[in-house]
Amino acid sequence: MDEQKPQHPAAEDRVCSRCGTVAEDVPPTWTCSVENGVRRYYCEACARENIRAIEGRLDSDWW
Repeated sequence: MDEQKPQHPAAEDRVCSRCGTVAEDVPPTWTCSVENGVRRYYCEACARENIRAIEGRLDSDWW
């Protein structure tokens, strides 16, 4: 897997909160999480590696 580091992301670009991968807009395979009132995005690779931790934070209304 090629690791991508952000150069100078544009305002509409999304940056993975874990690995720093930059994507234009929000790819449908990325995951969005709200943590302490802050919206964070995770690329597909990071989301797959950490899906159990992400799901563990969901309220029971989401299951």
